[in-house]
Amino acid sequence: MSQLRGWPSFPDELPTFDPTDVPSAPHELFLSWLSEAGEHVLAPHAVTLSTVDPDGAPDARVVILKDVDAAGFYVASSADSPKGVQLDKDPRAALTFFWPGRGRQVRVRGPVSPCDPEVSAADFRARPPASRAEGFVGRQSEVLHDPAELVTAGEEAQRRVDADPDLVPPGWTRYLVSPLAVEFWQARHDRRHVRLRYLRTENLHTGNRWHTELLWP
Repeated sequence: MSQLRGWPSFPDELPTFDPTDVPSAPHELFLSWLSEAGEHVLAPHAVTLSTVDPDGAPDARVVILKDVDAAGFYVASSADSPKGVQLDKDPRAALTFFWPGRGRQVRVRGPVSPCDPEVSAADFRARPPASRAEGFVGRQSEVLHDPAELVTAGEEAQRRVDADPDLVPPGWTRYLVSPLAVEFWQARHDRRHVRLRYLRTENLHTGNRWHTELLWP
């Protein structure tokens, strides 16, 4: 396709990024970038969650970031979904945020752990009504032989939610991705892209949990 080389990758104006003036913890810089992205791009909280299947093959899908704090990044799903099953077998994941309108990317890697059941339940109850109903449809990623089955299942799920708004699917889980590495990538038109990586160090003497380093583009 000739268009592949003709489409622009980034806007004419890009934000600057000084890697020498950053917070000591990556979540603080991430929150700053996320807030800035929210002023310019649609769904800045959308993130690609990458896992591996039982054969070790990579798998990825876009989900919504639920929260972020000093402990890490939070996403949610049914434990019975493909990603939930994969995380149960191999509790490691990567997260990729990409905001092309700002020429920015954030990459996160680390172990994954389920949050307490009460936290997961509160996460589900905070979802919009239609999303809560969808959570009771189940059978995610199974082959759909007849679209009418989905309509019927959706109507039944909606009745369950309407009858008991506090009802939570037993497998609904909020997951914490505890980062071992977080990379911030800022595009430049001269292709000298700025890459700053935080690595977890847990230095007991200084109390600094993170080490930063620059990477070649």
